[in-house]
Amino acid sequence: MSRTVTVGLDDSPESRAAAEWAAREALLRGLPLKIVHVQEPTPRYVARTPLPDLDGYRHRAWRQARESADGIRLRHPGIEVTTEQLTGTVADALCEAAGFAELMVLGSRGLGALHGFVAGSVSLAVVARAERPVVLVRSGEQAADEHRMDPAGVPCAAMPFRPVVLGLDAGEPDDTVLEFAFDAAARRRAVLRAVHAWPEPPSSFHGFATDAEFHDELARGQGSLLGKVLRPWREKFPEVEVIEASRSGSAAQVLADASRDAGLVVVGRRVRTGSFGARIGHVTHSVLHHAAAPVAVVAHR
Repeated sequence: MSRTVTVGLDDSPESRAAAEWAAREALLRGLPLKIVHVQEPTPRYVARTPLPDLDGYRHRAWRQARESADGIRLRHPGIEVTTEQLTGTVADALCEAAGFAELMVLGSRGLGALHGFVAGSVSLAVVARAERPVVLVRSGEQAADEHRMDPAGVPCAAMPFRPVVLGLDAGEPDDTVLEFAFDAAARRRAVLRAVHAWPEPPSSFHGFATDAEFHDELARGQGSLLGKVLRPWREKFPEVEVIEASRSGSAAQVLADASRDAGLVVVGRRVRTGSFGARIGHVTHSVLHHAAAPVAVVAHR
């Protein structure tokens, strides 16, 4: 079965931004775009405030999905676009659709007070359960936002792409996450900024000279570890310029800071099966809420 870039679409501005991002990604990957709309037996918000014409509401929602597909075909004539209407609980239906996709793209509700995503329950549920990459796109995201500013200081789609930022655990690197990030950078002809954060040693709070020496030694060791992890991927993707950034501090905060100049942030999610069910690691969860760029979450074992 041919894989697609699949996007979940409803009548929200964030899902429309996600559909446009997905169309651009489909062009980069040379893949078809599939727009899916989930029709719940009784939508949650309709259940709270019943509509007099539920069938009419459903018809309008599906028509909007088809109209969105028509608009994307006009704006991106090189893409094959299909639409599909699914029935069931939204998160369940999107997780199933993600299983047949190269990647799933969903919307998030824009920037909150902390200058990041306000990730909804559906998006988080899909991220936690899907075993294919899931990209969350904020409301208002535009093509120019992925690119560097022009000489006048304005983001411009004619300029080169902003860096792809990879959040990497150099102690437990995963090839699936690394390959996704390098591939994304290669397709964009963008710089890959590999970010590795490590905890500040407890002694650093004492302010002794020996603490600074110990910190410098630790920093050199962590930087060397990061370089060792990246070396085979540099060789596999020689066209990708790589910037190594090994920093002490909170991984979530370091990645949130790096996202301010990023076109895409890539993080991993370990697939866990246990009594507590699927879940998102705390670093990835924080990045989803606070990143200032689209976030790709790549599931790995």
